[in-house]
Amino acid sequence: MSRGGREAPSARADLYAPGVREIQGSMRSRNGILLAAVLGSGIVFLDSTVVNVALPAIGRDVDSSFFGVFEAQSYVYYGYLLTLSSLLILAGALADHHGRKRMFVIGLVGFGLTSVLCGLAPNMDLLIVGRILQGVAGAFLIPGSLALITTSFSGEEQGRAFGIWAGASGATAIFGPPLGGALVTVTSWRAVFLINVPLIAVALWATLKHVPESRDVHSRGTFDRFGALTIVVALAGLTFGTIRGQAEAWSTPVGPIALLVGAAALAAFVVLQRRVDNPLVPLDLFRSRNFTVTNISTFLIYGALYVSFQYLALHLIGTLGYNELGYGLGGLVGPLFLVLFSSRVGAVAARRGPRWFMTAGPALMGLGLLWLGRLPADSDPWVARTTDPSTWLPPRGYVVDVLPGMVLFGIGLVIMVAPLTTALMRSVPPAKSGVASAINNAISRIGPQLGGALLFVAATASFYGTLGNLAPAVDTASPVTRAELTPFNPPPDRSPPELRDVVARASTEAFQLTALVSAALCAAGAIVNGVGIRNDQLHDSDAVA
Repeated sequence: MSRGGREAPSARADLYAPGVREIQGSMRSRNGILLAAVLGSGIVFLDSTVVNVALPAIGRDVDSSFFGVFEAQSYVYYGYLLTLSSLLILAGALADHHGRKRMFVIGLVGFGLTSVLCGLAPNMDLLIVGRILQGVAGAFLIPGSLALITTSFSGEEQGRAFGIWAGASGATAIFGPPLGGALVTVTSWRAVFLINVPLIAVALWATLKHVPESRDVHSRGTFDRFGALTIVVALAGLTFGTIRGQAEAWSTPVGPIALLVGAAALAAFVVLQRRVDNPLVPLDLFRSRNFTVTNISTFLIYGALYVSFQYLALHLIGTLGYNELGYGLGGLVGPLFLVLFSSRVGAVAARRGPRWFMTAGPALMGLGLLWLGRLPADSDPWVARTTDPSTWLPPRGYVVDVLPGMVLFGIGLVIMVAPLTTALMRSVPPAKSGVASAINNAISRIGPQLGGALLFVAATASFYGTLGNLAPAVDTASPVTRAELTPFNPPPDRSPPELRDVVARASTEAFQLTALVSAALCAAGAIVNGVGIRNDQLHDSDAVA
């Protein structure tokens, strides 16, 4: 071992495939690799956001032989999410086993072909099939992109690359919905899918020209097919169970049964991985303190991140009266921080160590959520009009009640994201970078789904409990009442004004509960990172430079 507890060059050089050390010396090649990684993952994130804007136009334009319009629109969105989440770990393991470049190219080609299929689909049924297959292809791109960065960059430059990758993810959050709206307005919803093709062409060129092949050179024996099947069932059960449960308000046993199947399969997978010679997921990875701690904090923090802002959008638009443009302008703060400063924070964290960044970031995010949780029910809404630029200036309600929380949350987000990625990818040998990235990405998607399921139950119970206390004459147990009066939505137009005020107060209390729980999750993540992360236990890729 060298100074600081890091491994000597000879101890780790064989973890890289031939050609990777040479690529570290070429700035042009490294830029090409970063371009491929950012575009490859960016299109996956883009298609998670841009399609939502196009769903109404899709529902008006194409019909389904098997589903109603709303149900078909749900399958267009959730079919993609389901296969993407279910196959992440399998895709990461395949990349380490068969070659990261090879699997990344397969993912790019598959995503391009399925994008064309979606863009040219003559009916809703074929579009749903295309979206399901698109999620399959996308599963190869997210863990593959981080693996390419891990095996091609080192030291502070690696941290900067992770920061650029994280900033690009934030850029898709900013430009995805506006881009989707513009494409649908100017051309057609089909352009939302076809726009992927030129981006994929550039990514494919950069991959074939600049990315060297690398794999886990210590991988021996046959691929763990039974383990692959088990983890796919586990992740599919957990993802489908939470999606279906929330869609049905947990009124049928389908969601809970799927969750139980997923949990049982996950337990069986852990047992299986201990007994096979060449496991799909080497459980030795979890002997790395930083790897285990990072994944635990990811589960907590990302659950709070996605869930809290889902409820924030519902509350601002549905309860307070923001329109979509006003909410979009107000929501730029956090992603802009990520785009502008993520690469710099990543570089500093790679040089100084990620521990205190990963502690301070979630703590600030939690403080931002606490501020947002104090939103009063009568806060001024931001109603911006494209035809009236004077309405683009934020009202006092946004400046006082929302903006400080958004700023705190945005600063915390930029401090946390790139260092967390750096800690994760430098906590394991580069030979296992594909499956390590896949595990973390799967957790970052399942965490919000499970957290969302719990918060849905809590928010609903809070809403109807408050409604019953404030309006005793309303039968909150009645199916008719629950169909007309729902959290974060105004009551029917025929409702008396006093009922509208009561519903707004009940929704506000429900949102305050979700903000409080999300802030607690961020605080727990900060504590876990502060206690658990060790700066001196990071692998140093400079050892093979």
